[in-house]
Amino acid sequence: MDIIKPILGIAKKLYSLSAEVKANKKRCQRLAQRVKVLADTVSMVKGLGEDPAPVENSLRELKLTLENAQDMVEKYASAKYMNRVLKAYKQGEEFESLTMRLYDSAQVLSLALQVDHREQLQQIFSKETRWREDKADREIDHLELQKLVHEKVEEVLGKVDSTQDVKDIKDFLETLKKPRILDQDIREIKPEELIYDVPKEPFIKNDNSEIFKGEYNKFTVAIKRYAYSRSTSLSQVRSIFKKEVDTMKRFESPNILRMFGICVQEESGPNPNYLIVMEFCEKGSLREVLDSQRNLPWDRKARMSLDAAQGLYRLHQSEEKFKVHGCINSSKFLVDAGYRVKLAGFELAQTETSLKRTKDRKRSSLCYSSPQQLESVNHPYDKACEMYSFGIVLWEIATCKIPFKGFSHKEVYQRVCTEKYAEPFLEDCPQQLGELINDCRSYDSFYRPTAGVLVDKLRNVVEQLEED
Repeated sequence: MDIIKPILGIAKKLYSLSAEVKANKKRCQRLAQRVKVLADTVSMVKGLGEDPAPVENSLRELKLTLENAQDMVEKYASAKYMNRVLKAYKQGEEFESLTMRLYDSAQVLSLALQVDHREQLQQIFSKETRWREDKADREIDHLELQKLVHEKVEEVLGKVDSTQDVKDIKDFLETLKKPRILDQDIREIKPEELIYDVPKEPFIKNDNSEIFKGEYNKFTVAIKRYAYSRSTSLSQVRSIFKKEVDTMKRFESPNILRMFGICVQEESGPNPNYLIVMEFCEKGSLREVLDSQRNLPWDRKARMSLDAAQGLYRLHQSEEKFKVHGCINSSKFLVDAGYRVKLAGFELAQTETSLKRTKDRKRSSLCYSSPQQLESVNHPYDKACEMYSFGIVLWEIATCKIPFKGFSHKEVYQRVCTEKYAEPFLEDCPQQLGELINDCRSYDSFYRPTAGVLVDKLRNVVEQLEED
């Protein structure tokens, strides 16, 4: 197979580069070790079995992932000192998505191996092993980075070229002092651990709940209070929550809204208050950002698209084979103060349902429905359907427009299903970005990319735009 030789070549170069990096050294080396294991696996793949298509496709995807990994490690090895440090911290979280992409390849390639080699590969890429190693590496890199910065800060400040460089360094130092949001356990929170003003007006209110801004463990949080809970008992709520915590831990990611836990106020009284405590995103929903800021630069739009895709990929890549969000639209993504986009709208869903007076039926607007769903109400909702919905969200980011605005349901059906129409982009939309969005919006589900492939390709788009 022609693709095996270039894969082995990239893996060899990446392994060599990992010895030259100065920041995030431990994670770079771990990434290189995992790549080496996969490269050894690729070299052992002699035949592709009875169904060669999945293995061939996995090899093509692996090559793209390795090219992304090589680009990232090269930057750590070649950038100027200050840029290296700043980029190392900002990009450190990308190791997680790269590792998951390698895991995807390992899963497929193991099908083409003999049993003993398959078991060895699965053990190295097992969830428990990855989580344990990644946590230890992250902590080592973080401490080493703090040490490097504090040793060099005066020297670096004397050499920087601009006021912006000084600001970046000072912002970076402040960031190092803050606790990491993903290091917080999801748990039941004591009422005295929360700080928020009541009866201050909530910033969101509906029939079931009110959402307040507050503070928990030095983090600014959103606190959802259910003033009218159903008849579910306190013990039932706690039981549902404890079961759901294990599920939520599978989705921990910088691009998925962080849930801190639940809190019960006045639990001994006749009407206890139930609170869900979650990460606060200052800029609100993605739709709100797009409505208020029409002149976002293309590099920011591409980065926001990549953030959103990484959140969706983390959900789709979970160990639950058919896990989907079920209601993807631009209001289900939230945006924090730094324009990082986070997927929301499914966290602690079972716990939340147990607290609501009525059950809300999750359903996206018709303009987000795939052609297959529009043509048949019985078409099963799957990841391919969800990728179409996500393609509409990416089009919104690219244009800042509302999809099919002013169209009736009948007109949406006519345009999408009969005419196979896709709404156009702005004239200055980068070609590669536009092509990816069109792939997601393909009429035929076969041509829509998986979330993992989309992440790899969007990362390339971001790199090109940020360099320009």
